[in-house]
Amino acid sequence: MAPQLMWIGLGNMGRGMCTNLVQKGNLEKPLILYNRTKKRADDLAASLPAGKTEVVESIEEGIRKADIIFTIVSNDAAVKEAIDTVIRGNVSGKLIVECSTVHPDTTKEVAQRVLGRGADFIACPVFGAPAAADAGRLIFVPSGLKVSIDKIRPYIKGVMGVAEIPFDDKPYETSLKLKLLGNTFIINMVSVLGEGYTLAEKAGVGPEPLRQFVDLVFGGVYSDYSERMIKGVYWKREEPLFSADNARKDAGHALSLAKEAGVELKLLKQADEYIKVVADHAGGSQGDMAGIYGAVRKQNGLKYENDS
Repeated sequence: MAPQLMWIGLGNMGRGMCTNLVQKGNLEKPLILYNRTKKRADDLAASLPAGKTEVVESIEEGIRKADIIFTIVSNDAAVKEAIDTVIRGNVSGKLIVECSTVHPDTTKEVAQRVLGRGADFIACPVFGAPAAADAGRLIFVPSGLKVSIDKIRPYIKGVMGVAEIPFDDKPYETSLKLKLLGNTFIINMVSVLGEGYTLAEKAGVGPEPLRQFVDLVFGGVYSDYSERMIKGVYWKREEPLFSADNARKDAGHALSLAKEAGVELKLLKQADEYIKVVADHAGGSQGDMAGIYGAVRKQNGLKYENDS
């Protein structure tokens, strides 16, 4: 019998993932949607074909029907709260797939809680910005029992993602370690771009020629972040694509992981300082990580906003 899927958390990433799951996942039963702010779930359901989703008022209501439950929320505290609510019900034999970016110790902790209630667990963070989620081009990093991961593989490649970096039969926290390590590359890259575009402006080269260089040599995510910087998306957009709070959370977890391993991440420490400026200027939940460009500008005698 086909499983019924439930999705908890409809932020910038979750909405795109759910849309692709409904449109390309060959689901035989409606995708159950829950979000703390119900309007997000209602709006998403309204944008999809009738009968393909079911919005529930509470996590408990959805858990009674669901066989596989995906969660993707903003931080460690939210993950613990969501999982605690999920396992209050009868979850025996169900599969919980946790996709949030949290500290490996948090993943290990919630996994044990889930297993203690007779459910299966997969840690499955993803690489990719909201635009990649919308396009179904995420990279999934699942860890846990292979038999459990196999249950969600039909929904990964060609549906919500383009590839996976699997840790079959590995400890749950392994995938979070890779996720945090990968995110240090992204955060450091954004810092390099922010410094480069600021220097280009102050040195008389201009940001646009440097952007052409970046597009031609690197492309991809470098170009995506360049566009957010050059077009001022980092300060114009009402809702950040990736908030300063979440960026600092990821940087802090990575620095903690590095300290435990006896490695110093000097570049990431500097990037975290830039993100703090973003949070102070625009607000931790409202500032966008691409605002590192604004932070570098501000620290070098220019306006935070690149509107002049």
